[in-house]
Amino acid sequence: MSFDVAADAYDRYMGKYSLLLAPRLADFAGVGSGQRVLDVGCGPGALTAVLVARVGASAVAAVDPSPPFVAAVRERYPGVQVVLASAEGLPFPDLTFDAALAQLVVHFMPDPNRGLREMARVSRHDGVVAACVWDHAGDQGPLSLFWSAARALDPEVEDESQLPGVREGHLAELFEAAGLREIEATVLWASVEHESFEAWWEPFTQGVGPGGSYLAGLSSDRQDELRERCRAMIPTTPFVVVARAWAARGLA
Repeated sequence: MSFDVAADAYDRYMGKYSLLLAPRLADFAGVGSGQRVLDVGCGPGALTAVLVARVGASAVAAVDPSPPFVAAVRERYPGVQVVLASAEGLPFPDLTFDAALAQLVVHFMPDPNRGLREMARVSRHDGVVAACVWDHAGDQGPLSLFWSAARALDPEVEDESQLPGVREGHLAELFEAAGLREIEATVLWASVEHESFEAWWEPFTQGVGPGGSYLAGLSSDRQDELRERCRAMIPTTPFVVVARAWAARGLA
């Protein structure tokens, strides 16, 4: 899935969560000095920034299918090799990287099996492949409140709960199906405080991701109803969203 939106719109929508999640995924993958690493589905660069800090820009490559995101990462992180590409067609030779990471990407891959196999292909023998996705199938994802209100408004809504990897244990199953070895799974957490309801709601109006697309497709009256349903579910502000991500890693 390509997010054809401005980088700052995505930053407002998911950036606070992504920035907290990135160092935790890098820790889980064991990223450290001396490695060459790949950021698959880099978005505007939350994980890229962490990788650059740990191994240096010249040792980082990043890919994304969204032209605005690729342009943003090139501008934000000079020296990083940033390529417009999908996970299913990584433009690198076999055995190029010590680690390949995908943050909040696997569930949007048109073919997760192929994407994970590509990550393994470009990793050296015994190199690490690691990924994480939000708990969209449970009640502790960063968008759980929004989708709960949307389901109350429209029980037939297509939310993100059926995407690959978003239910407990499924990401590790995808790793196994892709032929990765010595698979480990864990949970990563990110807690974000929102100072007001309006500050929480505004990013959804930017049309980012499935949530923003769903909102944009509603009539103005239905948008207002959904907004007020969400407001009613938040009794006081500021409020904290505690988000859970499923993570898995394996050896190529």
